[in-house]
Amino acid sequence: MIELEQDRNQFPREPLRLMSRVYKFILPDVRKELEGWRKVAGEIPDPELRKQALASIQTKEFHCQGGAVYAAANLPKRHILIPLIVAFQTISDYLDNLCDRSTSMNADDFRLLHQSMLDAVNPGTELEDYYALREEKDDGGYLHQLVQTCRDNIALLPGYLAAKPYIQDLVGLYTDLQVYKHIKPSLREDALIQWWDQHKERTPHLQWNEFAAATGSTLGVFMLFLAASNKELDQGSAETIRDAYFPHVCGLHIMLDYLIDQEEDEIGGDLNFCSYYDSKEIMLQRIAYIVEGARHDIKKLPASSFHRMIIEGLLALYLSDPKVSQQQEIYDVSKRLMKRSPLMRLFFFANSKWIRKRL
Repeated sequence: MIELEQDRNQFPREPLRLMSRVYKFILPDVRKELEGWRKVAGEIPDPELRKQALASIQTKEFHCQGGAVYAAANLPKRHILIPLIVAFQTISDYLDNLCDRSTSMNADDFRLLHQSMLDAVNPGTELEDYYALREEKDDGGYLHQLVQTCRDNIALLPGYLAAKPYIQDLVGLYTDLQVYKHIKPSLREDALIQWWDQHKERTPHLQWNEFAAATGSTLGVFMLFLAASNKELDQGSAETIRDAYFPHVCGLHIMLDYLIDQEEDEIGGDLNFCSYYDSKEIMLQRIAYIVEGARHDIKKLPASSFHRMIIEGLLALYLSDPKVSQQQEIYDVSKRLMKRSPLMRLFFFANSKWIRKRL
């Protein structure tokens, strides 16, 4: 990846520098972007769509904060990267809320809703009526505005053409997952396994639930957005980035998310990929295996120390979540994952707790 060497010095290489940028630039800019979207969401005419849009911003702000960390590696382009990442992640969170608490179980409805994410990263397509197959339709243009914001900022990324096929690949997998995981509970496991069967040659060492988890992360897309801010990016480099993030870094992200949400998902009747292991011990072994895979994969990237911080930051962010201490079994798993943690992870653990107190 010689063509990206010139950008290597922009990457923060140690935790103190990264968190300095996060506190000074990333968090304030994310807050500003979300305030703007909160105002737009508050004016959505349909009460159910308005409720879910506002709830997604209120309860999932940390998704945007975490994603926007990639802008810390190119501060001069953060005026492009942060609005793009926040808008794309807000679409993801909004649609997840709509599908989780949906008034329908229609796979076609879910696919049409998520077509907005594919359109967001493919500026050449025409926008559609994404609500055509559901009762709630009038969002006052909210979803179209989010999609257009993504497109407007993508147009400012000089290397996007090289990254586009790999971004579309990841967003396509994400869309498939959201369709299959939200259909009727009696149908979804079989649908997910049949889907995995079509793709398992990509990740033969992963179980079906682990592959599905990997497709549910937006981190690979955000890293490719960052890479596309470099005009020298070529398709070979973009493919290397995609392969370094998918499946292990992406899989770790979502497995940790499901790990801490087990009790909440059980109450809500939502699918949880951590519930498919035969024992807590096996679950722990598999997550640790994915962690090691992620650490190995990012070594092929320039400025690998930045990506190592992403991995340690993911572990710290999720294992410091208040939900962990409220679930004894998950707390026990968390303690074992944190055992003999490197100083970097402990540093991010403390910072994650501090950031949550400020929200």
